[in-house]
Amino acid sequence: MDAIDTVSQDMFTVLHGQPAPVVTRWSYDAADPFAVTLAVRTRADRWVEWLVARDLVRDALDEATGEGDIRMSPQTVQGYDIVEIEIRSTDGRAVLEVDRDLLRHFVEATDELVAFGDEEGRMDLDVEIAKLTADAE
Repeated sequence: MDAIDTVSQDMFTVLHGQPAPVVTRWSYDAADPFAVTLAVRTRADRWVEWLVARDLVRDALDEATGEGDIRMSPQTVQGYDIVEIEIRSTDGRAVLEVDRDLLRHFVEATDELVAFGDEEGRMDLDVEIAKLTADAE
């Protein structure tokens, strides 16, 4: 993984129902230009990861987004601009609050690596097809 083609940022995040903030790690790799990895550090000191569409994260800075397991919406809570992130699974749901300015900074850093709209030019379809067919063999 080339450090020039990746962005990673740790943020303290409010997890509803928890007395102390948790750490989230937002990562972007230009080799997978459509996706962002959201990792949440658990009390057991392990990371739980979700793969999120990058444009979903960008859009959540200004409007409610998401229809599936991850939904995001910008809000102002007690004078602080946040993005509320709801994560659903068969095990339940979690609601996180992330500082909107920190998330915006992360999204802007991903845009500096791969501009929104230029993602397809970064993908090597032959390599992606080879990966898929190798798994099928």
